[in-house]
Amino acid sequence: MPTLNGSPFTRRLFNILGPFFGLLLVIGLFCLSSTVRPYFFTGANFKIILTQTVIVAIGTLGMTIIIVSGGIDLSVGSVVALTSVVGATALLKGLGVFTSALLTIAVGAGVGLLNGLAIGGLRMMPFIVTLGMMGVARGIAKWLSGSQTVNPAESAINNIMELKEPTQLLPLPFGVWIAVGLALAMAALMRETVFGRYIFAIGANEAAARLSGIRVHLQKVLIYTLAGVCFGIAGLMQLSRLTQGDPTVAIGLELDIIAAVVIGGASLSGGSGSILGSMIGALIMAVLRNGSNQMGWPTYMQEIIIGVVIIIAVGLDKLRQRAGTGG
Repeated sequence: MPTLNGSPFTRRLFNILGPFFGLLLVIGLFCLSSTVRPYFFTGANFKIILTQTVIVAIGTLGMTIIIVSGGIDLSVGSVVALTSVVGATALLKGLGVFTSALLTIAVGAGVGLLNGLAIGGLRMMPFIVTLGMMGVARGIAKWLSGSQTVNPAESAINNIMELKEPTQLLPLPFGVWIAVGLALAMAALMRETVFGRYIFAIGANEAAARLSGIRVHLQKVLIYTLAGVCFGIAGLMQLSRLTQGDPTVAIGLELDIIAAVVIGGASLSGGSGSILGSMIGALIMAVLRNGSNQMGWPTYMQEIIIGVVIIIAVGLDKLRQRAGTGG
């Protein structure tokens, strides 16, 4: 008699429901505290959590397509810092809001293009390329800003992440709706387009994808460039949230983003993952930080917790791989 144990149906069900169970578990753990529980479920706190999720969530959109294709990008945090500095500098130089926002996103796309050309064109290892780009982008951000924050005049960009009526859930910041819209668009791209199918095919078996006629190197350039666009938008959200460009911001952001994607069901080996899972993973990371702050835990304790979560996420990825191979 056929069994669902280890079947594709079981694995798919686990990948879909697993992140939701993880989110409920994290929320439940923090609600065990009688001091945290009364405020945790308020509209004001949920608004804070959703706002804190935006930057990581938009970053996970780009990271998801990279990881599903079998790659990795360690330069995300530095790119977010660089693009926020570029946007703030553009505003300070007198460029318009739209031009500054477009330039911010374009710089992210440019960094992604360079990564893609090195990885897809020169066939270099994604880990090495993006590790190097992490230092390059951070260094350029510090050079451009003179190693200090860039403080432009108030502009419409500041309104994107502004918390209006902070004691109530609604209205949510416009940045939250931007993240939701981008997530829907990226989900459609991955599931309903030829490009999306190429992403999964390359991640599942790059050699087979190449033999089937897919221009793997070109697709990698496109994947990293599109991811760079997402990172540029995340940098714009960072600029809106802080109302300044800071070259030292977003250190370690790549760890949160990678953890969110893996928690969401993506495999570090490539070939599997979903936008919905990654969004839930980003929400889990935000809830962890929010709950830790409410518990009064020091920063080093939060770093330990996030580190443990990353290890657990990678462990779950390995378990999913073993279940898939039956080993």
